[in-house]
Amino acid sequence: MHRLISLATFLVNEILSQPAYLIGLITAAGLIALRKTAGQIAGGALKATLGFLLIGAGAGLVVGALGPLGGMIQGTTGAHGVIPTNEAIVGIAQAQFGARVAWLMILGFAVALVLARVTPLRYVFLTGHHMLFMATLLTMVLATSGRSSVVVVAVGGLLLGILLVAMPAFAHPWTKRITGNNSIAIGHFGTAGYVVAGAAGQLVGRRSRSTEDMKLPEGLRFLRDSMVATALSMVLIYVVMSLAYLARAGRTAAFQAFAADGGSAATGLGNYVMKSVMQGLQFGIAVAVILFGVRTILGELVPAFQGIAGKLVPGAVPSLDAPIVFPYAQNAVLIGFLASFTGGLAGLALLTWAFHPAFGLALVLPGLVPHFFTGGAAGVYGNATGGRRGAVVGAFLNGVLITFLPALLLKVLGAFGKENTTFGDADFGWFGTLIGNAAKTGSTAGVVLMLLLGALLLGGAILFQKRVVDTGWDPGARRDALLGDDAPGARPAGGATTATATVRTYAKIAPPPGAPTPPPPPEEG
Repeated sequence: MHRLISLATFLVNEILSQPAYLIGLITAAGLIALRKTAGQIAGGALKATLGFLLIGAGAGLVVGALGPLGGMIQGTTGAHGVIPTNEAIVGIAQAQFGARVAWLMILGFAVALVLARVTPLRYVFLTGHHMLFMATLLTMVLATSGRSSVVVVAVGGLLLGILLVAMPAFAHPWTKRITGNNSIAIGHFGTAGYVVAGAAGQLVGRRSRSTEDMKLPEGLRFLRDSMVATALSMVLIYVVMSLAYLARAGRTAAFQAFAADGGSAATGLGNYVMKSVMQGLQFGIAVAVILFGVRTILGELVPAFQGIAGKLVPGAVPSLDAPIVFPYAQNAVLIGFLASFTGGLAGLALLTWAFHPAFGLALVLPGLVPHFFTGGAAGVYGNATGGRRGAVVGAFLNGVLITFLPALLLKVLGAFGKENTTFGDADFGWFGTLIGNAAKTGSTAGVVLMLLLGALLLGGAILFQKRVVDTGWDPGARRDALLGDDAPGARPAGGATTATATVRTYAKIAPPPGAPTPPPPPEEG
């Protein structure tokens, strides 16, 4: 038994929880199914793996660039509370629940493959680290409610498998609106925020032009380069916040802001300001690395995926991490990040003034990293259906969601609710809260209620797939009609069409220059 647990732990911690390895293996399997040569298989798998490592490298740079800024914001506003960080809370929980998390994740992935095979939800979730995060959350909620290890793994595995195929389906009409075809889906547990952003765009931005069509004065035309615009915007934010922090905290404390995580403290006022400038520029580099990694992975994974899809899950669609949509509306990523962070600040103010005194909810500080990734993706979804107004409003609502939902989740995490961190993305919050409250209803009744929630989610996703996704519903069709056929963003790039259950022309937001050409949809088996 000990060897089996060790093997399961190894598979989860060293392979399945590493998105790069998982993507490499999937790519290799697809190329084998396509009967490619050994060299092509090795090269394609390695390139796909490197693409995901590039995304991870960019994410690490983002974390490093935003670290001092987070301290400055807290020091300037005087706010104290919980900072949602998925990696931190998972690390804390692994020490106590590692074996159960391993088995739950393996069972959940197997259940997801079976469901993708036998139901219309033909999505294969390839974001390995998010599978690990959700497996950990389900283990924590079930274990702290007093369930046995067998119940934790069995019930949690079923729920995880359902989530892995259901959540991409609910977001897929808006994802197809972004990509222009059925080649990829979103496989990230911030889905609730993306759906809200896309729906908000439909409501507020019917005549609003795309963020990628923003007209700049001739002298500012260089800002159309997304890397330059992102870097300059972050430089401005950094300098403003650093000066505000200096005025509030004084030189001694302010100069130490850059000493965290092995950095060096500022040696003087000029050095302090220039360190702020450098951090903003580093952020621009980080975004460029992420985008390059996304383009690399798209070029290798999607064609290879068609090979394995035809063998195991006919008509399958790969569900990938949130940055996969970044290249399609790069201005919207920055706008979404800023709007989501603003929504986080607004949510924090409401928690402080009303919901904490009335209901005892924790104060959730806006973490810059989750707001960048989920807020940036929400901006892309909002822009796809509502242009600039949709990007701003949709990402703002995402920021509010990822502030209130973690506060509610803390109520059902038992002793873990007293930690200074928790899960940050929207789906962890709403699903964890529902399952946690269901688990409190009693031993047998709680299990029945949790399975009922899973069945309702699966049934709802199947119905949504059949009635909405497969019929080719376009959430931005009304906006396109209002803007006119010749409006920017209303034409398919290169005359692209969308493959759905019915053959039809699919209007989409045109990707900016340099974005990857959407790959062809997988052939139906």
